[in-house]
Amino acid sequence: MSEGFDALVLQPGDIDLSRGPLAGRLDAQTYCLGAFNPGMTRLPNDNLLLMVRIAEALRRPIVDQQIHAIRWDDGDYVLDPWPIEHVDTADPRKFLMRGGGWKVMALTSLSWLLPVELDADGRSVVNIHYDRAVAPRAPYQCYGVEDARISRAGERWLMTTCSVSPERHSTTLYTSNDARDWQLQGIVLDHQNKDMLIFEGQIDGKYWAQTRPLGDLYFAYPPGSEWRAGPSINLATSPDALHWKPYDKPGIRPHAATLATARMGGGTPPVLTDKGWLTLWHGVEPSGVVGVYRTYWSLLDANDPSKVVGGSHEPLLEPAPELTEPFRERMYLDNVVFTTGIADAGDHYVVASGEADLACRITHVPKATFGLA
Repeated sequence: MSEGFDALVLQPGDIDLSRGPLAGRLDAQTYCLGAFNPGMTRLPNDNLLLMVRIAEALRRPIVDQQIHAIRWDDGDYVLDPWPIEHVDTADPRKFLMRGGGWKVMALTSLSWLLPVELDADGRSVVNIHYDRAVAPRAPYQCYGVEDARISRAGERWLMTTCSVSPERHSTTLYTSNDARDWQLQGIVLDHQNKDMLIFEGQIDGKYWAQTRPLGDLYFAYPPGSEWRAGPSINLATSPDALHWKPYDKPGIRPHAATLATARMGGGTPPVLTDKGWLTLWHGVEPSGVVGVYRTYWSLLDANDPSKVVGGSHEPLLEPAPELTEPFRERMYLDNVVFTTGIADAGDHYVVASGEADLACRITHVPKATFGLA
């Protein structure tokens, strides 16, 4: 349960797309579908930085019985038309191509990252840095750059993102010496992986990360096992944060006793405490089109993060419809809180989340919630 400050600090109406990277480069009207899933870190000036996912969508995606997708193409942006009778539009975030032997989809929006500076406790916006937006710049990002996670590693910052294209659904790495100017280092995970989180600190001189590989096939645990087969949070190590080796032991797995975490994935980069690595992650209960997303927490052993040494089966954060009620007419999903950032603020943590794939939510969580001083 959260206490104290819990509010939306940014929503689509706050975004000026005329200052964004697609402005004047597309022969169609667009709007901000969502400003959500913010990576977060503390800047050298002690303010907080959000790297907000901006989902920019077409105002009229269907024209002349064709649905259109935005695609980056060698420095420009183009529209790809698909016959409406050949696609399934049940999920508002994407459309699926009918027929074929496997799932093929396109997105109803193109995502880019907008740096938003908050005050030191995350209560209000100080500045929006449109001139430092992170937009697609390589073919493997042609459908967008999504869901940043930011870790401070010594004197530099590491930001993982999901890059989307027909080539691959990969994880890419950006680095920075000041958390303001970001350099693209390229692909670090080549398989579908939505939630790569680099630990904020090393273990025995190695970088560690949580990963969440996706797939359509999982093998069953034996009857009576405490675990449920499905997407789980795995681990990997690296000497340089570029070349990653999967860790032999499993990480956090779905528990057979509940459907609330039937699917799970990493949320915030693990931070070291006196009781181990604190990690916030999301569990998904099957329901409707996308399910119900909630935030949970675990403490991992300081020397071997495959060992879970603490946590709770009760959700830390749940979707908050009262926060999004003023924007009800803009909503296309509900029952989703997707936590993506954490920062130390003395006796509490500042926790950043995406709410309903729509807005940025900031919650203050007392350290006592986790049994920490």
